[in-house]
Amino acid sequence: MSDPSNSSGLLRRKSISDIAALEATGEGRLKRSITTFQLTCIGVGSTVGTGIFFIFSSAVPVAGPAVIFSFVIAAVTAGLTALCYAELASSIPASGSTYTYTYTTIGEFVAILVGACLILEYGVSTAAVSVLWSQYLNDLLDRTVGLRIPDVLSHAPGDGAGFGVNLPAIVLVALCAVLLIRGTSESARANAVMVVIKIGILAMFAIVGFTGFSLENLEPFAPFGVAGVGAASGLIFFSFIGLDAVSTAGEEVHNPKRTLPIALISALVVVTLIYLLVTMSAIGAQKYTEFEGQEAGLAEILQYVTGSSWPSIVLSAGAVVSIFSVTLVTLYGQTRILFAMSRDGLIPAVFSQVSPRSLAPVKNTIIVAFFVSLLAGFLPLDFLADLVSMGTLVAFIVVSAGVIILRRREPNIERGFKVPLYPVLPILSICACLYLISTLHIQTWILFAVWLAATSVLYFTYSRRRSALEPNRLQG
Repeated sequence: MSDPSNSSGLLRRKSISDIAALEATGEGRLKRSITTFQLTCIGVGSTVGTGIFFIFSSAVPVAGPAVIFSFVIAAVTAGLTALCYAELASSIPASGSTYTYTYTTIGEFVAILVGACLILEYGVSTAAVSVLWSQYLNDLLDRTVGLRIPDVLSHAPGDGAGFGVNLPAIVLVALCAVLLIRGTSESARANAVMVVIKIGILAMFAIVGFTGFSLENLEPFAPFGVAGVGAASGLIFFSFIGLDAVSTAGEEVHNPKRTLPIALISALVVVTLIYLLVTMSAIGAQKYTEFEGQEAGLAEILQYVTGSSWPSIVLSAGAVVSIFSVTLVTLYGQTRILFAMSRDGLIPAVFSQVSPRSLAPVKNTIIVAFFVSLLAGFLPLDFLADLVSMGTLVAFIVVSAGVIILRRREPNIERGFKVPLYPVLPILSICACLYLISTLHIQTWILFAVWLAATSVLYFTYSRRRSALEPNRLQG
């Protein structure tokens, strides 16, 4: 049961036995249909493509060729956090990711704030990568048939289109929603195929890019010094967002205590290797001063290196497929977090209603797709990316702290994986996330504070009295 000493307070908690009891009854349970390979592909699919296809145009002008170290810093931060996720996922194998872990380790009020952070991570990230998909779709159409979707129909207001709308981004969100409504297993299989394609495309970029590698392009190596490397690290972290999507599938995988840690760590290794190869190839093939302002930048680099259009056409086509898979998985992660919050009574019950046919949260998916499509259609990319990074880093801090709290509070529970060098690595993870947060713009801090304030109002006016842990619970 929940913590009896705090049954009506802000920090009342769900116990692991509560989660186990829910699993035993099968009440509101999602269908277990995802394999270890498919789950690893969910991690890779939600990460590779989130930033690697566009991040160079904003990160390289800030750090120069030393951007490779920025990628290393971001990778280490993601790696430390992934280890913490692996331990909590193997201890609390339930849907909801960081939200559920927070509810179990810290308490209800912090959990709903973390849920708000995850809405930024998944919901806003889905919108951001949908905007990027629109860019590569336009590039592919231009290179193949010589046509471009007019700016007024492919750029949001504030993104060079006046009163325009990003229609391709909206269409992409709708397509992903349709696939998710059909069922989780079908979506996982489609994502696995798209992940294999995207890895092949990025491998092709690295191979072709290295044929144009020149040491002269690496000089000066760090034109903006350590400050530039640090600033770029905060931007680049956006490229690692999505690894934690693995943990949102805790109720839909076979043998979660074993499968979740394996999939998390495997996805991290694959993603890091891909990023480092692509980064070295890109900065060696093109002078750092030429990256700024490039749309569909990787395709432009291939065009420059080869002097031929076919490699860039292949890459643009691969990016269209790759970013589709990212959108699919991040939309999936968003719906599962809202599913968990709804089942706990903190948001309306419609988000936890499951279709009898597909055992998928269909109404949840439709609602999320509607609001995400509005963000994708009417907000510019840069605005979206910074908010995603802030929400994710805060959630990562809570996960790392959760490992320490759960080790002290429940040292004897079964753990399928344990963070090595405890408590050093969780503490380092917290410090690394705080460092990256410090590099974000002040406007992002202000918007994030407003978002958390709005969530607090929701909690005190609605969620607290309808919580499943509330003795005198209101319905509706």
